[in-house]
Amino acid sequence: MSSHETAAADNDRATAPGQLTGAAIIVALVSAVSGMLYGYDTGIISGALLQITKDFGIEESWKQVIAASILLGAVIGALTCSYLSEKRGRKGTLLMLAVVFVVGALWCAVAPNPFVLSLGRLVLGFAVGGATQTAPMYVAELAPPKYRGRLVLCFQIAIGVGIVIATIVGATEHIPWRWSIGAAAVPAAIMLVLLLRLPESPRWLVKNDRGDDARDVLERVRPSGYDVDGELAEMEELTRKEQTAKTRGWPGLREAWVRPALILGCGIAIFTQLSGIEMIIYYSPTILTDNGFSESVALEVSVALGVSYLVAQLVGLSIIDKVGRRRLTLIMIPGAAVSLFVLGTLFVTGNSGRDSVPFIIACLVVFMLFNAGGLQLMGWLTGSETYPLAVRPAGTAVQSAALWGTNLLITLTLLTLISGIGVGPAMWLYGLFNVAAWLFVYFRMPDLTGRSLEEIESKLSDGKFRPADFAR
Repeated sequence: MSSHETAAADNDRATAPGQLTGAAIIVALVSAVSGMLYGYDTGIISGALLQITKDFGIEESWKQVIAASILLGAVIGALTCSYLSEKRGRKGTLLMLAVVFVVGALWCAVAPNPFVLSLGRLVLGFAVGGATQTAPMYVAELAPPKYRGRLVLCFQIAIGVGIVIATIVGATEHIPWRWSIGAAAVPAAIMLVLLLRLPESPRWLVKNDRGDDARDVLERVRPSGYDVDGELAEMEELTRKEQTAKTRGWPGLREAWVRPALILGCGIAIFTQLSGIEMIIYYSPTILTDNGFSESVALEVSVALGVSYLVAQLVGLSIIDKVGRRRLTLIMIPGAAVSLFVLGTLFVTGNSGRDSVPFIIACLVVFMLFNAGGLQLMGWLTGSETYPLAVRPAGTAVQSAALWGTNLLITLTLLTLISGIGVGPAMWLYGLFNVAAWLFVYFRMPDLTGRSLEEIESKLSDGKFRPADFAR
């Protein structure tokens, strides 16, 4: 089957009759729960740190370790689960991760000291990193083409929902931090129960010579009247191409023609973190209280930032295909940079007192809107679009590790950096990172909007992966 025939077949199935099956809806729920756990488990530490600091009597170094331990676990989880999802299956890996989510949440809830708490956060991080690697892939391989985009979208939107819930819980100062962190075990248990009702990925079954099982799965998750035979034949053809490709797996990432995709994916992942998003999510209450703000005000600001993140993501995702990935990112980054430069100036000039509270909050919210609605959308999207089929699992694993690794570095050093140079200069530094991100996008990121995966791979193999090569 040629690429044109494949595209035509995809289009026919995208307009096939029928509604979503119950299994497909449960797939979307699993994606949503895993995304929400990612947002909640990473965001809950923002408000909880204020209580943890009092309970354990810790200083900045321990605060950074507690906040960052989940990120180290995420790096390990992303790399490990790339291997596990290929060897043990997508569903099997997600079942394991659901159990780890439950264990990690309960572990943190009963931790008697900061060391044990950090180890529990490390365990949670493994689940978070593994979920970001496995859940979107599982959903994409089970979802009907007509609904694939919307179902995969559940994961990204749910991250924002998890962050909002975490900030609201954190702002409710009457909820002890042990309860707020341990509560994540409930949705994780729900995720585990939902997964027990779901089948394995048909794509993984085909790759493991279980074509009959793959057919049974497709008949279960596709509506009546759907061309199951055609989709199964496509899976078998793509599997043959992947298994016979000269460039495949982890060794394939070293190929010169793949390198531009790897540079783009990892570069975007790194700049999503250097832009300052995690600094704001994790440490905004700590930064504000350390500079004279009351805890209640700091936590209310955290809620406003969480809501801004979710709203910006919803708006950005609704317009990204109309505006274009590259154009939207180039438009939004300057707004985030300017807000950080203004915020830094307020602190450097001593205008960070009570009279300046509205301006500081406005800068934080504006930053969140421009950052979450632009650059943050690209962090996970580029991995699903840029890598050739035969190296896609390895490429997305490296990209996830780059994202979480940068996040880890920032989280481990931010409070120390602020103690050394001050809040204002730190904000300026992250503003400069946004300038660098804009330059990177301008010179390295082509606009992949509306391009098929086959067309993107063809451009890559022809050595035409610069922005000018994709100009319409």
